[in-house]
Amino acid sequence: MPMNVLGMIGVERPRSDSTVHIIGGGVDPEYVVEFTKAHEDAGFDAVLVGHTSASADGFLVAMHAAQATDRIRFLVAHRPGFVNPTQAARRVATLDQLIKGRVWLHIITGGMDFEQRRDGDFLEHDERYARTDEYLELMRRVWTTEEPFDFDGRFYQAERVSSEVTCWQEPHVPLWFGGISDAAIPVGARHCDMYALFGEPRAEIAALMERIGGVAETYQRSLEFNVSFRPIIADTEEAAWEKARKILAGVEQESRQLSSRIPEAETARRLVNLIDGGEVQDERLWVPIAAASGGSGNSTALVGTPDQVAEAIVRYYDLGVRGVLIRGFDPFHDTVAYGRELIPAIRTMVAERDANQRALA
Repeated sequence: MPMNVLGMIGVERPRSDSTVHIIGGGVDPEYVVEFTKAHEDAGFDAVLVGHTSASADGFLVAMHAAQATDRIRFLVAHRPGFVNPTQAARRVATLDQLIKGRVWLHIITGGMDFEQRRDGDFLEHDERYARTDEYLELMRRVWTTEEPFDFDGRFYQAERVSSEVTCWQEPHVPLWFGGISDAAIPVGARHCDMYALFGEPRAEIAALMERIGGVAETYQRSLEFNVSFRPIIADTEEAAWEKARKILAGVEQESRQLSSRIPEAETARRLVNLIDGGEVQDERLWVPIAAASGGSGNSTALVGTPDQVAEAIVRYYDLGVRGVLIRGFDPFHDTVAYGRELIPAIRTMVAERDANQRALA
C-alpha cells in the first residue's frame, strides 16, 4: 500500500537565522499559498498546519491554502480544551465540506505547562489527557450520531446535542494523535486513526508501535503510524554530511540563546536522550540536532543522498509505518528539493516492496 508523505507549512517566511522552527510569526497570505503549492508540486500528499499558543489559527490557514490548491490535504493541529467539543466538531465538519474531504485533524493535548497557561489552561499534564479523552468522545458522537443526545461528563456537559453539518469523509475526518506518556497512549489508542511518532531508531519505533497497538487492541481497534524526520540530502554523502554539520552549528548557536531547562514533554526527553546511543544510529539517523535543540519538535535527521535517505525511510515502512512527515532546515528550498528525487525514490521503493510481497503471496 502507498506510504503517505507529508510536509509542513508555515505562515510567514522564516528568518534566515532560524533553523529549527517554522511555526509562528505573523501571517503572509502570499507565502502560505506559495509554500503550499510548492508541496503540492513536489508530490506531497498532505501538509501539517502546526499550532502553538501564540500562532495563527490553523483552520483559517488551511482554508486559505485550500482555495489555491487542488489535491493536497491539510493535517490541522488542534489543541482540545479551549473550544467546546460540540462547536469544534461543527467547525471541523464545515471545513471538511467546504474543501471536499481534504482535512485531517491532529490532536495535540499539550506537553508543556507554560504553553497551556498562555491560553489560560492550568490543568496538570495527566488531567489534560483525561479531558482530551472526554473531548474526543463527545466530538466523535457529534459526527456520528443522527439523533439528539445528552452528555454528562466530568469536563463537559451538554443537552440535546445535534449537528446539521456532517463531515465530507465517512464516518468523520481522520484523527491523528501525538503523545507517548502513560496518560496519553490510552487516549490516542481509543480514538485516533493515525498515531504520530517522532523519528527514533527502528528498534524504538517498533517497540512503541507494539506498545500502542497493544493498547488499541483492548478497544478492538487497529492503528496506523506516522514517523517524522528532518532529511538532509545532497548529491553525495560527503556533501550531505558537510551540510549537516553546518546546520548543527547554526542550531547550537541559536540554542545557546534559549533556556537549557530539561524538556517537560516525554517525547522531547526521548529525543534529547537519543544522543546517549551515539550521534549516528541505524544507518544514518543523526541525533545531535535533537540534543542541541532540547528535543524541540521533530528534530532527528536522516543524512545522505536522496536514494540513501529514501531507503532509510522505507525501512520504517517495512516495520509497518504507513506515513512519513519530512521537513527541512531550509523549509521552502528543501520542499522543492525533496520533490525532485527523494519523494520519487520513496514511492518507487515502496512500490517495489509491495510488488515483492504480492509475488511471495
